[in-house]
Amino acid sequence: MNTRKTHDLPARLKGLRQRFERWRRGCKGRTRIPDLLWAAAVKAANTYGVSRTARALSVNYYALKERMEQEAASGDDIPEGGGQDGTGATFIELAPLAPAGLCQCTVELENADGAKMRIHLQGSAAPDLAALSRSFWGSGS
Repeated sequence: MNTRKTHDLPARLKGLRQRFERWRRGCKGRTRIPDLLWAAAVKAANTYGVSRTARALSVNYYALKERMEQEAASGDDIPEGGGQDGTGATFIELAPLAPAGLCQCTVELENADGAKMRIHLQGSAAPDLAALSRSFWGSGS
């Protein structure tokens, strides 16, 4: 295994490299890399680049790149520990947001002639500020 320049690796990539090395020591013969290790490698490649990650983990550059493309196409982001049922999918129910309540602000406009307009907004309904602004700045011409 190429250990040249391992001191240049970021801590997260070193840790992942150690996970790969432990897995390799524990498997017999030619065994496929587990999906969780591949997912971690893809995540690292998104951060550190495909070439650097492939070299650090001693995995095939093209296999890693293909897995990155598959993840990007599917939009999946497998958590490092996998899903609760082991499939990699985790679902979280989100409660609806409560209304923000009443808010208020003041918008002040001034054109080149020195004319000023102040708009005080209060509540949830807001006027079309873009139309009001165009009208104000266009009125001086």
